[in-house]
Amino acid sequence: MSNAAPTINTNNNDAEPTTNDYDDLDYTALSDALEQTVFENFDDGLYIGMMSGTSLDGMDAVLCQFASDSENTQQPLQLITSHSQNFPARLREVLLALCQPNGTAALTPNFDEPNDLVSELDWFGWASREYSEFASEVVNTLLQQADTDSESVLAIGCHGQTVRHRPQMAVTLQLLDANIIAERTAISVVSDFRRRDMAVGGQGAPLVPAFHKALFSDSANTRILLNLGGIANITVLPANDDPVIGYDTGPANLLLDAWAKQHIDKDYDQDGVWAQSGQVIEPLLNQLLEHPFFAQPHPKSTGREDFNLSWLKSELQAFDKTATDTRYSAADVQATLTELTAISACDQINQFISNQKQSSVYVCGGGALNRYLMTRLQAHLPHWAVTTTTELGLQPTWVESVAFAWLARQTLMGETGNLPAVTGARKGVVLGQVCFA
Repeated sequence: MSNAAPTINTNNNDAEPTTNDYDDLDYTALSDALEQTVFENFDDGLYIGMMSGTSLDGMDAVLCQFASDSENTQQPLQLITSHSQNFPARLREVLLALCQPNGTAALTPNFDEPNDLVSELDWFGWASREYSEFASEVVNTLLQQADTDSESVLAIGCHGQTVRHRPQMAVTLQLLDANIIAERTAISVVSDFRRRDMAVGGQGAPLVPAFHKALFSDSANTRILLNLGGIANITVLPANDDPVIGYDTGPANLLLDAWAKQHIDKDYDQDGVWAQSGQVIEPLLNQLLEHPFFAQPHPKSTGREDFNLSWLKSELQAFDKTATDTRYSAADVQATLTELTAISACDQINQFISNQKQSSVYVCGGGALNRYLMTRLQAHLPHWAVTTTTELGLQPTWVESVAFAWLARQTLMGETGNLPAVTGARKGVVLGQVCFA
């Protein structure tokens, strides 16, 4: 069968095609041609994936290529190059404010900013533009490093910055203007991945487990992946045909970074050295674990709306009023927060490994670089090796970015990108909206 789509030819360009003209069409050939044009050409080209997570420490970007589904290969992914860039200080400040209800009330425009930045919507619009200009800069730097032109890239998968996630209301909001990125980079952009899942009853998160399944599943062994970004989440990849399980387990770098910034004026506690210098405050830890999110059944997801610095401060105030001994240091709180992340994640993991033979938990995300946190995870999972996704061929800091390159590819190929057993959706759906360059 020819790949060329059948055409209608008439002697008079202004004339309406007649019934006989349409009768001569081979509709099967036309359908096949359109399907090949829209989907099959997007199988194994270059994709860019971008991610700025809940921790808001910067933007990660990767240029990668996936093996086509028809290829029998031991290398399903080729990571060509990667790039990470910190947010401009002002943009990060505004993004953090937008992540909190009424958080922009304390913001005032700088001398070089519009004077009419007076409402949360105004700040959202400003940040959306600035975020997208910054993302475009990151993409163009990535292409320059890879010595690759934009014409060689099929699409950019950009998650955008989540500034509100209310799954109980079926509401999620990612800040991004894909039009700006498409215009500045000359590459089509796939974005807005979460809301289609919510439209079919899902929580819109987590979405990365579908990628974990595609890249990391092993028919011989059950594997568990633990992502430690701003929020911690797990993916359980059964060795058999059981459904994949994945959900958020609680806070991770979000609280650790915020507390470190406030008390030691550093963006993060490198290697967990500061936390390791403190002592876990057991009564406070038990109080924090009473947060209702931890008792919720999965599927579930969370974010800054539930766990933030204001919440932590209110918990410390409540603790000070009831505790008989309130002598503790800021380092003790950091140690307690580290233990909160480790215990809340491992309590969930242990539910799935009690009947499994010894294997590994693979950690990804920025938290995989926190040596003290890794030792605490190992302490709570004594029969399983706690390692990183480097053992599976992908460095932990790039997993989420690659995931959104993969999700963009799924969108362009017309393939589902969510896992209903993970998000709670009624069915699998194609995720994302495409802004063509």
